Amino acid sequence: MVTFELERTAPLPLAEAWRRLTEWPRHGEVVPLTRVTVATPAPTHVGTVFVARSGFGPLGFDDRMEVTVWRPPTDDEPGLCRLEKRGRVVRGWAEIEVRPGPGGRSRVVWREELGVRLLPGLFDPVLARVARYVFGRAVNRLLRTE
Repeated sequence: MVTFELERTAPLPLAEAWRRLTEWPRHGEVVPLTRVTVATPAPTHVGTVFVARSGFGPLGFDDRMEVTVWRPPTDDEPGLCRLEKRGRVVRGWAEIEVRPGPGGRSRVVWREELGVRLLPGLFDPVLARVARYVFGRAVNRLLRTE
């Protein structure tokens, strides 16, 4: 398992940054070869389940996630969403935190613990670099695009 953290500052109000980061199907639009399907009725809440299907045709895997903490930002408190990864291949958790930043901007912190079943620990440094790149790019694109 690898653990990493990404931080970004976005020229967006808190609610807008939160919305962009927690519209789950949009994640499939910014991560190559991935489609996200929400399995529970909207709106998102503790217990919401969604699946990221990554791959090409029959060569792929499902990354099943469940929201275990859902606390949208308010004027007084930062927002926090925690996802537990419960797929057969991908395990771990992710946290998305959105808090006030400088000059009316939003500060985003994305923390993740990621494990890939059957991938030996010897490959953790490579997994960490790849995950940081892929998730960093995805966060950047989610915050930039509508």
